Amino acid sequence: MSGTALHARFLRGLRLDPGKTAVRVGPDAVTYEEVHERALSWAGSLLAGAEERPRAIGVLADKGIDAYVGLLAALYTGAAAVPLNPGFPAARTRHMLELAQVSAVIADGPGLARLADGGADDMAFPVLPTGGAQVPPGRRALELSAGHVLTEPRSVEEADTAYMLFTSGSTGRPKGVPITHGNTHHYFQLLDQRYDFHQGDVFSQTFDLNFDCAMFDLFNAWGAGATVQAVPPRAYRDIPAFVAEHGISVWFSTPSAISLIRRLSGLAPGSLPGLRWSLFAGEALTAADTVDWQTAAPGAVLENIYGPTELTVTITGHRWSPEESPARCVNGLVPIGAVNDGHDHMLIGEDGSVVEDEGELCVTGPQMVRGYLDPVDEGGRFHPHDGRIWYRTGDRVRRLDNGELIYLGRLDSQVQIQGWRVELAEVEHALRACESVTEAVAVTRPSDNGLELVVFYTGTPAPPAVLARELREVLPHGMLPREYRHLAELPLNSNRKTDRSKLAAACAVAGAAPARTGAV
Repeated sequence: MSGTALHARFLRGLRLDPGKTAVRVGPDAVTYEEVHERALSWAGSLLAGAEERPRAIGVLADKGIDAYVGLLAALYTGAAAVPLNPGFPAARTRHMLELAQVSAVIADGPGLARLADGGADDMAFPVLPTGGAQVPPGRRALELSAGHVLTEPRSVEEADTAYMLFTSGSTGRPKGVPITHGNTHHYFQLLDQRYDFHQGDVFSQTFDLNFDCAMFDLFNAWGAGATVQAVPPRAYRDIPAFVAEHGISVWFSTPSAISLIRRLSGLAPGSLPGLRWSLFAGEALTAADTVDWQTAAPGAVLENIYGPTELTVTITGHRWSPEESPARCVNGLVPIGAVNDGHDHMLIGEDGSVVEDEGELCVTGPQMVRGYLDPVDEGGRFHPHDGRIWYRTGDRVRRLDNGELIYLGRLDSQVQIQGWRVELAEVEHALRACESVTEAVAVTRPSDNGLELVVFYTGTPAPPAVLARELREVLPHGMLPREYRHLAELPLNSNRKTDRSKLAAACAVAGAAPARTGAV
């Protein structure tokens, strides 16, 4: 098997110590050897009777042991793993299954319930049930058999897709992003050089498995022979106690977690003494939050890492220095750092020309994906220049005096909501489909947990609970608006376009009273 395969990192951890705990979720824990043997068994059953290598294997399971094993089993088949969330709306799940062209799905009880709930009841793929779950009538179940167990994972090439993830799309449907083994191989080689992760480490796992940052946790930990510790929502009531109890030494989350832990009195000076590394990504990191976290975890090296899914998890990193970093912050935000080795980047201005100091960040190199699963979604995001293709991030950045970059804001209608990458146009599209809504505009406002969504709409006034119920049918929970405001008509600017800045200003203060009907 090629050493460039993503799952080769797990095999490296397996060789270091087969009896070491690979992952813990609540009271459940499994060793590297147990995960490996189970993944080989599941992969064999997924491949049994298949005439050719499957294109993609869905993993539709809650964040438990089965989901982690399922992800590895999908990789062992040589197919692309497609981690999915059973909590997502049925229509959204169906679209992702169709776009990925899955050959089979690994599903636990909640995953099977989602499939039975109209998510894909008429799609022909078989299902490998886990945890004793029963496959619904009419759906072919794959059975585990000792005769089907693989002796080793199937080989893959660098150009083969390792996993597929889905990001918010402006057309009202998620965009599929295929990440190859070559993409991940370059990425994790760089991380091996950058960090001193080792077998004694325990990695927090705060992200859902359909979020690209989860891959950072898993394959850094497994590549070092370390342990992955899932962090449940209830743990945030006392993160210092949870971190100490489970021996967590590497923390990775969105910056929103800092404000949440602070509100719950978890950031007292020295309250996180066991951390060696503190890593944050998914949204802008403020200097104030950084100082507070560093005070709580004085023995940890803290980094702000940045990157869109299309550039394989993260593409830049800034290591916080209490002596030097504060002077380089802009608008209270921490620099995102230098672009990863092996990549070229450029900044482009509003007229499309290359500029030196401030503009849209574009990157090309081995971590850039080839494009979206559906080319219709590309919309100029992959940009030809100087004989090469560059990914346009849509992020406006500034080059600092030391060559590092700092994030200044979005150029388009895409935002980060507690780590979720959200196209405002997708939220607006979903809201316009509600029975009482004619026009809709989504904006953001700051809150103690980072940005949150507020929507303005015209049409017939409707109770927020009714609108929220309709949106839950098509949008994941993380994309639901915090507040709904009805207007008689949307305000227009001097160009007769919807005045988004006026709407944003009207709700700039989190928790402010909603505007009166018909007024902004």
